[in-house]
Amino acid sequence: MTILKNLTDLTRLDEAARERLNDAAEGMIARASAWSDVNTGSWNTAGLKAFAPTLASAFSELEADVELIETDGFEAVADNGKAEAQETGPVLQITARPEAEVQVVLSGHYDTVFPAGTFEGVIDLGDGRLNGPGLADMKGGLCVMLEALKAFEAGPLKDKLGYRIVVTPDEEIGNFASSEYLTRAAQAGALIGMTYEPAMETGAMSGGRKGSAVFDIVLHGKAAHAGRAKEEGRSAIEAAAEMVLGLEGLNGKREGVTLNVGSIDAGSAVNIVPDLAIVRFGARAPDAASAEWATSQIQALFEKTTARDGISGHLHGGFYRPPKPRNGAQQALFDAVHATGQAIGLDLEFVDTGGVCEGNNIFAAGVPNVDTLGVRGGRIHSHEEFVMTDSFSERATLSALILHRLADGRLDAKRIKSLMGN
Repeated sequence: MTILKNLTDLTRLDEAARERLNDAAEGMIARASAWSDVNTGSWNTAGLKAFAPTLASAFSELEADVELIETDGFEAVADNGKAEAQETGPVLQITARPEAEVQVVLSGHYDTVFPAGTFEGVIDLGDGRLNGPGLADMKGGLCVMLEALKAFEAGPLKDKLGYRIVVTPDEEIGNFASSEYLTRAAQAGALIGMTYEPAMETGAMSGGRKGSAVFDIVLHGKAAHAGRAKEEGRSAIEAAAEMVLGLEGLNGKREGVTLNVGSIDAGSAVNIVPDLAIVRFGARAPDAASAEWATSQIQALFEKTTARDGISGHLHGGFYRPPKPRNGAQQALFDAVHATGQAIGLDLEFVDTGGVCEGNNIFAAGVPNVDTLGVRGGRIHSHEEFVMTDSFSERATLSALILHRLADGRLDAKRIKSLMGN
């Protein structure tokens, strides 16, 4: 109780950061809006590469080393059923005071789910809400991260805390090109992780998260004239249909495990027996054992389908983000963040969710983390996405206070990390 009481106390340093960040609110909103106007859809490589220097320039306002790192890209299954190299934007990596006793890893992403030309422009909805692509998820969050760090570095505690920031170009499609950078940053001595996904409109934050998988199953059959020689063909779509029914039939078979087939890419003219089908689907699982169960069930269905006469194929993908359950370390961190929020009048709630983010990656690297430190908003991943403008200063202040408590020892990061096995 004493530890949490100390966290709820608002110091003069906290008050100074809060005043500074209240004054910075309009600038954060303006910057997030300008960033939102630049399309950085996950598959818009040109847009990602064009925007990355703007982001690097902004983060150069910190007392840190800033790098833009080109990645090797990643493999994706194309519509022809072949795995092809996919290029993406650079990773932004920022390092400050790596010799400090307390080390923190911060993460975020600058890609959005919106392809170029599909959702553009910021609209004032009234009632303190702005609508725009990526305003909440998560260009607003990046602005909050940056201003919180600037406020922290303006104070006397900065030499007691170092950090590594990784801002990625591919979070919305799985961090396949950037996950290694997240892992390395987390394992370079970090005690605590801070990720800037949006909080809910109510202010609620994410607690436990499920693990997430993406699969592409490519099925090959044999083409034939559907009128003259139907019997000579082997339909890849028919095989895919069996596969899809089996996958969807796994829902409800194990608590917390869900599968969803997103698309079947297949077929052409109706007078041709289709010889190629690609089943694209995702899976979620609440813990490692459930993820293993789901993977084994998927493998069994694949083997059954490819045992059909004339059908072959290959399975691509898997659980790319492990589950992030509430263990002892996570709960201790949530309690500390809740107490810190109380210092500025927030009663933060942590809600378990099926969603995933880079916090899963950081947890898997052995670092407890809180991953919804960004702005409050809603309707993310839709054209109705909005952000609450009063949350910019609120959430930046929350982060600045967390950093103060980590640096002065009121928030005992070493003790929290020691609970990771509990």
